[in-house]
Amino acid sequence: MSAIAAPAHQPPSGGKGHSGSKAALAVGAIGIVFGDIGTSPLYAFRETFVGPHPLALDEAHVLGVISLIFWSMTLVVSIQYVTILMRADNKGQGGSLALVALISESLSKSKYGWMAVLLGVFATSLFYGDSMITPAISVLSAVEGLTVVDAGLQRYVIPIALTLLVLLFLLQKRGTAKVGALFAPVMIVYFCVLALLGGWQIVQTPDILWALNPYYAVNFFVIDGTLAFLALGSVVLAVTGSEALYSDMGHFGRGPMRLSWFGFVMPCLLINYFGQGAMVIGLPPEQAAEAIKNPFFFLANEEWRLPLVLLATVATFIASQAVISGAFSITHQAIQMGYIPRLSVRHTSETEGGQIYIPIVNWALMVAVILLVLTFQNSSNLASAYGIAVTGAVTIDTLLMAVLLVGVWKWRWWYAAPVVILFLIVDGAYFAANLTKVADGGWFPLVVGLVAFTLLTTWARGRKLMRERMSEGTLPLEIFAKSAKNSAFRVPGTAIFMASSSAGVPSALLHNIKHNKVLHERVVILTVNITNEPYVDPDQRCEYTDLGDGFYRAILNYGFMEETDVPLGLKKMQRCGGEFDMMQTSFFLSRQTLLPSEKPGMPLWREKIFAWLLRNSASAMDFFKLPTNRVVELGSQVEI
Repeated sequence: MSAIAAPAHQPPSGGKGHSGSKAALAVGAIGIVFGDIGTSPLYAFRETFVGPHPLALDEAHVLGVISLIFWSMTLVVSIQYVTILMRADNKGQGGSLALVALISESLSKSKYGWMAVLLGVFATSLFYGDSMITPAISVLSAVEGLTVVDAGLQRYVIPIALTLLVLLFLLQKRGTAKVGALFAPVMIVYFCVLALLGGWQIVQTPDILWALNPYYAVNFFVIDGTLAFLALGSVVLAVTGSEALYSDMGHFGRGPMRLSWFGFVMPCLLINYFGQGAMVIGLPPEQAAEAIKNPFFFLANEEWRLPLVLLATVATFIASQAVISGAFSITHQAIQMGYIPRLSVRHTSETEGGQIYIPIVNWALMVAVILLVLTFQNSSNLASAYGIAVTGAVTIDTLLMAVLLVGVWKWRWWYAAPVVILFLIVDGAYFAANLTKVADGGWFPLVVGLVAFTLLTTWARGRKLMRERMSEGTLPLEIFAKSAKNSAFRVPGTAIFMASSSAGVPSALLHNIKHNKVLHERVVILTVNITNEPYVDPDQRCEYTDLGDGFYRAILNYGFMEETDVPLGLKKMQRCGGEFDMMQTSFFLSRQTLLPSEKPGMPLWREKIFAWLLRNSASAMDFFKLPTNRVVELGSQVEI
C-alpha cells in the first residue's frame, strides 16, 4: 500500500488524469510503491538456507533456489499482478476491495456474489497481519546488519529497531508530504546499489546465470523434493509486496508502474538475488557458511558494510511507512464500504486528499509491532510468520481473478481455466508450504486475519440488520410530509435530518416532533450514499426531490475513496430550496443504542460484539465534518 494516495478531487483512471509525464510518475512510483518488495533481498535468499528447514550450500541447491526466485517473480509479480490484474481496475483503482466492488457490481444478481465479497474481505483482513509484520521484519533485518560490521553490536539490535519503529509511528500524525519528497531519490540509490553489488558478484561467478533456466528449479524438486517444497515457504518472501503494486495502481497509473517495474525495479532485484547466489557458490565452504547468515551485507566489502546498513535501514523505514499508510487507506475504504465502524480520520495534507491518518489504527499497529519484535527477537523467526499473510492474500486474489475473468470479462471457460489453474497451482503451493510454519509463528497472521474478518463481517451484518429493523413499519416520507405540515408549529431556519436509508422517515424527525412539537421552515432528509466506484463525477454528487410544503429528500453520492464532507456537498446543492447557510441550519442525528436479543438475526455473541463496535464508533458529526455547534443528537433503542 502506498504512502501517498491520489487526491480525492481528481479521479484517476488507469494512468489517465495523473499530473506529470509517464517518466516522472514512474520515478515517483519507485519511491512509494516498491519499498516492500524492494527490501526482500535482505532476508528472502537467506531464509531458504538458514530458516526452519536448512538447505545444503552446494551448487545444485543454490541454482535451484535462485531459479525458483526468478520464476516466482516472473509468474506471480510480472504476469499475474502487473500484466493481468492491473487490467482489472475499478475506475483506475486496484486492490482487493476495489476488485470486490467491481465484481459485486457485475454479479449483484448472482447467488454466488456474496462468496466473492467474503473472499475480498478475508484478503483485506490478512493485510492487517501483513501490515504488522512488514515493519518489524524489515527494520529488524536491516539493523541486524550491524552484527556483520561488529558481532559485539548484537545486544543493541532490538533497542535500535524498537526506537526506529516507535519514531516511525510517532511521525504518522504529521503526514508524509515533506518526507515523501525524499522517498524516490533514496529508493533509486538503494536499487542502484542492489544492482551494483549483485552485478559485481555475477561477473566473478557467471555460472549463476544458469539459474535462468527453469530446469534447475525442476531439478531441485527431483533431487530433494520435500525440502524443495518446504523451501517455497521462504522463496515466496521474494515476492512480498506484489499485491501493493496492484493496490497502488490508482496512485500512479498502470503505465508508469509497469515502466518502473520492468525497466528498473525488477532488473535491480534479480541482479541482487543472482549476486547473492554467485557469492555463495564462489566462496570456500567455510566462508560460504558464514556469509549465508546475512548474505545481503556480505556482498559489500568490509569498509562499505556500515554505509550499506544505514542505506538499508532508511529503505526499510520507507517500506514500513508505505505499509502503514496502506493500512490507513484500506481502513478508510472499508469504512466507506460499510465493513468497519466510523473512525476518526484526519487528513494530513491540504492538497493530497489520499494522505490520511487514523489514530486508533496507528497505535494498534505500533503496539502489535513492538510485541512482535519483543516476542520473535530476530528477523528469521519473524519470517516464519510473514509468508502466510502474503500467500493467503495472493491465493484469494487468484480466486477473485477467476470470478473476474468469467463473470466480468466474460471469458470462455476453456480460455480462463488454464490461466486460473496455473496460478492456483503456483500460489497454492506457496500457501501450502507456509502452512507447515504455523507452529513456528505462522499462527500470528492467521489469528489477526480471523479476528479482523470476524469484526468486519459482524459490523457489516449487524449494520444491515439494524437498518432492516429501523425500516420496519416506517411511514413513507411523502405521506408524513402531507400530514405533518399543519400538525406542528413551523420555525425559521433549515433542519437537516441525516438518514441511513433513502426511504421512510428517520427516527430523529419523529422524535423531534414528539418532544419539541416544531418543524423548521425547510426540512431536508439527507442520505449519504457510498457507491461501488472509487470516485463520483461532481455532476452526479447531488440528487434531490421536492416533496412540497418545505420538505425535501436529498442524496449526496460519494465514491469509496472520497472524503464525505457534507457541508461542502451542501454548498453545491443550491436547487434544494436555495443555498444552505450553516448558521441557520441545524443537523439532527439519530444515535442508536443496541439491545441484544434472541431474534434470529445473529448469534448473541456477535450481537454483543456489534453493540461494542457501535458504542465505540466515531460520531456522525466528526465523520461527516458537520459544524459542532449546529448538531442535535436524538437517541433510540433497537433490537436485532
